[in-house]
Amino acid sequence: MIVDRDTLDVLPISDKLLASVAGEIVTEHARGSLAWCNELALHVIEIKTDGPAARLAGLAPAFREEVAEVNRMLAQFGARLMPAAMHPWMDPFTELKLWPHEYNPIYDAYNRIFDCRGHGWANLQSTHLNLPFHGDAEFEKLNAALRILTPLLPALSASSPVADSEAKPFVDYRMEVYRTNSTRIPSVAGLIIPEAVFTRAEYYSRIFEPMYRDISPFDPEGILQYEWLNSRGVMARFDRGAIEIRVMDVQECPQADVAILQLFVAVTRMLTEERWCRLSQQKRWHEKELYDVLMRVVRDGEQAVITCKEYLQLFGITRTEMETGELWQYLFEAVSDSEMVDEESGQALQIIFSRGTLARRILRALPEGFDRSDLKQVYASLCDCLQEGRMFLP
Repeated sequence: MIVDRDTLDVLPISDKLLASVAGEIVTEHARGSLAWCNELALHVIEIKTDGPAARLAGLAPAFREEVAEVNRMLAQFGARLMPAAMHPWMDPFTELKLWPHEYNPIYDAYNRIFDCRGHGWANLQSTHLNLPFHGDAEFEKLNAALRILTPLLPALSASSPVADSEAKPFVDYRMEVYRTNSTRIPSVAGLIIPEAVFTRAEYYSRIFEPMYRDISPFDPEGILQYEWLNSRGVMARFDRGAIEIRVMDVQECPQADVAILQLFVAVTRMLTEERWCRLSQQKRWHEKELYDVLMRVVRDGEQAVITCKEYLQLFGITRTEMETGELWQYLFEAVSDSEMVDEESGQALQIIFSRGTLARRILRALPEGFDRSDLKQVYASLCDCLQEGRMFLP
């Protein structure tokens, strides 16, 4: 989020930032292996790899450098970057400003159909991960594994416990508002966890085609009728040969983001290799069952208790219940020999295991009955963590 350096209020100037670095208003500006680009809301800037990266190792320092450069460029506007998945006091109904330049017709269509005022569109930041596949055989394995594992992700990544200047009953409030932002046309987001479909043809017939059909009366020009309309938290992108995961909240620094991603990818690989259970066992789970797991974790994060023994058995666990924080520690130990989680990421994960998700650490840093000044102090510290590339340890 781009915020005013003094007040920490959102500052809708991503177009000015991009113009200052590119010489003109652009939607994307490449800088070596990374790129900056716009988003729907004018107070959000995205930093991403410029095309696929061969590995996650080594990305955290590169992202740290880009964050520092963004902040250097924002200084001329009296602005800075704020991390975490939601702004703690933004009023999305009065403060949202849509990107008004190239691709604006897309954003206008979203706004006209769904009304982008509100937290579910105007106030949320997530870390997107795209994992590649080739052909139906790889898609089947990858989609099956991601459907199983993604409901647990907020137990590592939740960072949005505060909105409207108050603590919400969800440590991952971003996912709570995200899951409801398309309720006018329910097929667009489904139950966040995708249906049990494992071929391209079946995905088109059961997910894409109903979605396009349902939105067509509101979108007669077909502006939004592309694969990216799909707003599930795990979404197939056949146009790029990847599955995109959108369930992860942005953390306080790139080190934490990459650490969570490394662990998530390592466990996903173990599932695709049928380390603990067969592919047929992974495929049989209905999205409603997995959605129930997800929403329990969205509410309680690492303290959510999994009471379904059949779900735990997917990871080789014979217990009848387990907290999700403990489950992730078990999974971390299981993949520790794979060398897919480097030492820096391991250190970041140990902080999350011992001190809790960023959401939990934010809540612990706030006094009981906190007010705007308390929020400003904590979120200013988060801004410092992002600038300095360090974990938040209140």
